[in-house]
Amino acid sequence: MTTDTTPEPAEGALTPADPRLLPHRRGPRGYLEEFVRRLRGGELGSLPVVVGIAVIWAVFQWRDSAFLSPKNLSDLSVYVVGTGLIAAGVVFVLVLGEIDLSVGSLSGLAAAVVAVLNVRQGMPEELAVLVALAVCAALGAAHGFFFAYVGVPAFVVTLAGLLAWNGLMLQVLGTTGTIGLDEHGFVVTLTSRYFVHVAAAYGVAGVAVAGFLAAQLLDARRRQAAGVPFRPLPEILVRTAVLAALAFTAAWKLNEYKGLPLALLVLLAVLVVLDFVLRRTAYGRRVLALGGSAEAARRAGVNVAAVRVSVFALSGLLAGCGGVVIASRVAAASQTAGTGNLLMEAIAAAVIGGTSLFGGRGSVWSALLGMLVIGSIASGMSLLGIAQSVKYMITGGVLLAAVVLDSVTRRTQRSAGRR
Repeated sequence: MTTDTTPEPAEGALTPADPRLLPHRRGPRGYLEEFVRRLRGGELGSLPVVVGIAVIWAVFQWRDSAFLSPKNLSDLSVYVVGTGLIAAGVVFVLVLGEIDLSVGSLSGLAAAVVAVLNVRQGMPEELAVLVALAVCAALGAAHGFFFAYVGVPAFVVTLAGLLAWNGLMLQVLGTTGTIGLDEHGFVVTLTSRYFVHVAAAYGVAGVAVAGFLAAQLLDARRRQAAGVPFRPLPEILVRTAVLAALAFTAAWKLNEYKGLPLALLVLLAVLVVLDFVLRRTAYGRRVLALGGSAEAARRAGVNVAAVRVSVFALSGLLAGCGGVVIASRVAAASQTAGTGNLLMEAIAAAVIGGTSLFGGRGSVWSALLGMLVIGSIASGMSLLGIAQSVKYMITGGVLLAAVVLDSVTRRTQRSAGRR
C-alpha cells in the first residue's frame, strides 16, 4: 500500500495555467513563440492552404493581369459553389475516417430528378428540388445503413452507389439525354442572380464581421467565467480586423462587376450553419469523437451506428444540393451530369483544404479553401491557354502534397504527445 504525499493546494488557491496557453502575457514575443511551438507540434491549421492560394493568385496575376479582375473573381466565386457544397458533405464523411464515392452520381441524379419532375411532369421547381434532395438524402442514409448496421465497408457500398445511381440517372433521363431548364426559373436563378446594389455585398461583409466579433467575445467571456485561458480583447480585435479587410475587399471586387452572386451567398450561409453544427453542437462533437476513435466513442455512450447513418445522409443531401447548383450553371440536366472529375474534385477540395484523411480532424471551411485552390488553378490555366491535361497533373500534385503534409503533421503530433 502506497501513500500519496502530493501536497494539496491551499483552499482558495488557483492552479497556475501553463504559460504557453497565455502568449498574450508575453507580448509579441509570446505570440511568436506560440506560433513556432504550434508549427513544431504539427498544428498547421489552414496556414498551408492559405499560403498556397496566395502563391497561386500571385503567379497567375503575374502571368495575366486579368486573373484578379472583378469579372474573373466573380466567375470563380460562382464556379466553386456547386462542387463546394458537395465537398462540404465529404468533409463530414472524412472526419469519420471514411470515404463516400457516390456523391458525384447523386449530384447528377438530383439534377435529373428536378428536370424530369419540372419539365416533363409539370411539378413546380421548388417542390421538384425538395423531392430531389429528399431522394439523395435517403440514398445516402441507405449507404450509411449498409455500412453501420450490415458491416459493408464504406468504400464498397459507396462504390456500388456510384455505379447504381449513375445508371438510375440515365434511366430517369430516358432517351432524350438532355433536358433544358427554364432560364427564368428558380433553379437557373441560383447562379444567374446577382444583387447589384453595392449595399448587398458590403452588408453581408459587415454582418459576417460583426457575427465573428460577437462570437469571439462570447467565447472569451464563457472561457473566462470557466477559469480557462481565453483570447484577450486586443487579439480578438486584430483577428476581426483581418477578417474585415478580406471581407470588404471581396465585396469591393464583386461590386466592381455585377455585385454579390446569390450562389455565393447560399454557399456561405450553408457553411456557416454546418460549421456551427460540427463545432458547437453535441452532434458535431459526436462526429469528431467517432472519427478519433469509434471504440472510445461507443464506450462514452455515442450511438455509433446512428451517427454514421446520419453523416452519410447529410453527405447525400449536400451532394444533391451541389448537383442542383451545377445544373443551374448549365441550365440543363444531361447524361454527363455528376461524371468526369467531379467526384475527384470534391474529395480533393476537402483534403487540400485541410481535412484529414485519417479522420477526427476537419472543418467545413476546408471545402471552400480547397475549391478556391482547384478553381484558381483551372481559371488561371484557362486564361493562359494551358491544356486541360496539365491542369489535371498540377491538381493531382497539389492533392498529393496535401496528403503528404497531412501524414507528416499527424506523425509530428503523435511524437509531440497529441493525437
